[in-house]
Amino acid sequence: MSDSPFTARTKAREAASLSDRAVQSYPATRAQLEEDSSLRTPFQRDRDRIVHSKSFRRLMHKTQVFIAPEGDHYRTRLTHTLEATGIARTVARALGLNEDLTEAIGLGHDLGHPPFGHIGEQALDEANRAHGGDGFRHNEHSLRVVDVLERQGRGLNLNEPVRQGILHHTGPSKSESIEGQIVRLVDRVAYINHDIDDAIRAGILDRDDLPADEITMLGPTGSGRIDSLVKDIVECSGSGEEIRQSEDMGMAMLRLRKFMFENVYLGQAARAEHERVHRALRILFEHYLARPDEVPALDPAADQLQRVTDLIAGMTDRYCIAHFTDLYVPERSRL
Repeated sequence: MSDSPFTARTKAREAASLSDRAVQSYPATRAQLEEDSSLRTPFQRDRDRIVHSKSFRRLMHKTQVFIAPEGDHYRTRLTHTLEATGIARTVARALGLNEDLTEAIGLGHDLGHPPFGHIGEQALDEANRAHGGDGFRHNEHSLRVVDVLERQGRGLNLNEPVRQGILHHTGPSKSESIEGQIVRLVDRVAYINHDIDDAIRAGILDRDDLPADEITMLGPTGSGRIDSLVKDIVECSGSGEEIRQSEDMGMAMLRLRKFMFENVYLGQAARAEHERVHRALRILFEHYLARPDEVPALDPAADQLQRVTDLIAGMTDRYCIAHFTDLYVPERSRL
């Protein structure tokens, strides 16, 4: 069958304008064959499936750093996703790479994140391992969400480069596509800098607390640091098969990330929530393990341990808090 006018134009445009390193939009590489859209590339369709998914909508009520924050202007997992994706598209465009693929990976990379941010991921991992499981890693679960759990167990049938980019946005292995590598690095660029902003807003950090040498090198403001890091990535990644940073900028960013883990993500304020989050997720995990009839069976092939993990990972912060309260907090204690 001949290409639609849209498909023919897209193929011609990409052949003329994209770098040789870019992933071409055609042919589609889905596990289940589908007829191509006459108005959208395969990666644009993946983007739309992700944005219209329930898992994507739930990101608005999942912690980025602060658990169920009261203020209106703190980041959530959703706003982090949007910020990271926007930065990633800037890098992809500057390098002549496939923006649609980059966008789809960026929008889908955190779909499998559990409630309560870093602490919630650690708590769910420990609960799963305590019952003989292999543990929980949000990048692997993000892939499970798009492959299996969305659309009532049918999955989203995404293209292989999108799937691989989602899986390898963190962890020991890099994505084979250079677009996936952009998201992997930009994810850190985004969250380190906007989490500094949120930590200052929350009073956990003062601007004077930030490591002076790194701030001098990267810039005094979040937008300035992002701009510096993005320019460095583009300058260092103009050729070759990897997305890179200069050694000085890369090390400065890693030191800033280490500072954030020590003082914010796993700092005193986070540790104050640590036991409560671990206790709540542990109790809910054991509650559902003992009550298989209360656990949705979106994946008929999954055992009870996996189904409970799927259920809790999909909860938002506020749903998890409300559900735990309804089950285990006496009425008198809620007054």
